[in-house]
Amino acid sequence: MNQPTPAIVAQAGVKRLPRLALLLFCLAYVLPGFLGRAPWKRDDISTFGYMAELARGAAHWWQPTLAGMVPEVDALLPYWLGAWAIQLAPAWLTPELAARLPFVLLLVLALVATWYGTYYLARSPMAQPVAFAFGGEAQPTDYARAIADGGLLAFIACLGLAQLAHETTPALTQLCFTALLFYATAALPYRPLAPGFSAGVALLGLTLSGAPSLALALGLGCAILYLLAPPSGHLNAQHKKIRAAGLVLLTLASAALATALNLWRWRIELPRADAAQWQALGQLFLWFTWPAWPLALWTLWRWRRQLLRAHFTGLHLWLPVWFVAVASAATLTTAAADRSLLLALPALAALAAFALPTLSRSVGALIDWFTLIFFTGCALVIWVVWISMQTGYPAQPAANVARLVPGFAHSFSLAPFLMAVAASMVWTWLVKWRVGRHQAAIWKSVVLPAGGAALSWLLLMTLWLPLLDFARSYTPMVQLVTAAMPPSPGCVASLGLNRGQITAFRFHGRLELQALASNSTCQWLIADIDTARQHPEIIPDTMWQLRRSMGHPAERKDSLWLYQRQLAAPPAATEKQG
Repeated sequence: MNQPTPAIVAQAGVKRLPRLALLLFCLAYVLPGFLGRAPWKRDDISTFGYMAELARGAAHWWQPTLAGMVPEVDALLPYWLGAWAIQLAPAWLTPELAARLPFVLLLVLALVATWYGTYYLARSPMAQPVAFAFGGEAQPTDYARAIADGGLLAFIACLGLAQLAHETTPALTQLCFTALLFYATAALPYRPLAPGFSAGVALLGLTLSGAPSLALALGLGCAILYLLAPPSGHLNAQHKKIRAAGLVLLTLASAALATALNLWRWRIELPRADAAQWQALGQLFLWFTWPAWPLALWTLWRWRRQLLRAHFTGLHLWLPVWFVAVASAATLTTAAADRSLLLALPALAALAAFALPTLSRSVGALIDWFTLIFFTGCALVIWVVWISMQTGYPAQPAANVARLVPGFAHSFSLAPFLMAVAASMVWTWLVKWRVGRHQAAIWKSVVLPAGGAALSWLLLMTLWLPLLDFARSYTPMVQLVTAAMPPSPGCVASLGLNRGQITAFRFHGRLELQALASNSTCQWLIADIDTARQHPEIIPDTMWQLRRSMGHPAERKDSLWLYQRQLAAPPAATEKQG
C-alpha cells in the first residue's frame, strides 16, 4: 500500500526536548571559541584589522582598507559590525573581544533561524506523518517541534560548523543571513510580516556580506519554489502571488544595491581536471557536513515518491535541496570552498531532520554506537594529551607537542579545567540517558552526535586553548620581533607582510607600521623572507643591516627578516638567529 508519507510517528514519539536544556546546550556550544582567545590566522585576524582601522577612523566606511589593501572578500557589513562594537565598548573591554560580540549574536540568530525554518517546513501538509485509523498519530505542532529540535541538533553536530562559526569573518555573517532567508521562505505561507521582514534583512545582509550573487540565486529560487508550492497555512492563490512578487522585488533591490556599491566580483574558479583537487573536494564534503549528509541522503531516498510526485511543489524537500545545491555549486567554483560549503549546513540539517521519523531501530542504534565510539575517543585523546603536557605522563604526547610547537610552555588554569570536567560528566550522563530503552522521541538519534561535537569543541577551547592560541595566532611571532627591538622603536617599515601579520604587529605589538618607501625614515624594517629574496634591490645592503631572522614557532613559512637602518659606520658583525 502506498502511504502518503514515509513518516509514521505516534504522539509519544514527539516528546518535547526540554527548552532549558536546549538553551544551555546551545550556549555551551556558542560561547567557547569566542571568549578567552587571541585572533587566529589568517582570516580571523585580518577581518579584525579592518574593523580596528574603521573604529579608529583610519579607513573609509564604504571602502575599508588595511595598510592600503582592500579586503579579500568584498564585504562591508562584517567590518561595520565589529567597528561599531569596538567604538561602543567600554574601556575595560579589549577591542578583540568587543569585535566578537556581534558575531556571537549572529551565530545565535543562525541557530534560531535554523530551528524555525525546519519547524515551518515540518508544518507543511506534505510533511505530516501518516494518520492512524483510530487516532494517536503525532499532532502537527508537536511533530513540527520535534523535527525542528532534530534539525537544530543536526546543525550543531556538523563538524565543519565549529571553527568557522566562531571566527569574526564574513563567512559567519553569510551563514546567519542564509539561515535567516531559509526561515523566511519556510515561514512565508504562515506569517506575512516577520518572514517578509526577515527576507529583506537576509538579502540585504548577504549582499553587504560579500555574497550578492548568492543572494540573487537564493532569492529568485525561493520565490519560484514558493510560488509553485501547494497552499499551506491560510493562503489563497492571490496572496501567494503577492508574497512571491514581494520576494522577487526584495531580491532585485539587493542586486541593485550591490550594483550601486560596486560589490559584484567575478571570482569563479572552476576545478581543474586534477585528481588530487577533486579528492580534496570530496573529502571536504564528507567530513565538513558529517553527520548531516548521510541522513540527508536517507531523507531523499525515503521521501523520493513525495519528491518526484510533487514536481517542485514539496516545499519541505525542494527548499532545502535548493539551498544545498546553490552552496555546493559555490563550493565547487570558488577558492574558499569550506566557507562556501558552510552556507549549506542549515538546509542540510533540515533535510537530515526529516530522516529521523523514518529511521529503523537498528539504524538508530548504529548511529548511536558509532557516535559514542568516535566522540568518546576524541575526548580521551584531548584529555590524554592535556594530562601529558601537565604531568609528563604518558611521555609521548608531550614530546609530540614539543616537536610540533617548539617553545610552547603549558600552564594550569583552574576555571577551564573545571568546565572541561563538567562537560565530560554531562557527556557521561547523556550516554547513560541515550542507552536507556525508554526513550521514544524521534530526535534521540542526533542527541549523541550534537552532544559529542559540542563536547569536543568545548574541550578544545578549554584544555587545549593555550596550545591552539600559541599555534594559530601571531602572538609568539610578534613577541619575538618586538623583543629584538628597543621599547620605543618609532615607525617601523614593512615589506611583503600579509594582512594578518600587519594587524598583529599594529594592534598586538603596538608598532607604528608603514609600507616601505624610498623616502622612508624608519629605523627598523620587517620583511617577509620570500619577498626580500625575490627583490633584493628593494633592501640595499648599504642602507639596511640584517639583525635577525625569525619566524612563527609552529609554522615556518611565516618567516621574517628584521633589518635596522645602517649607521654611518656599518657594524663589524651581523647577528643572525635561525
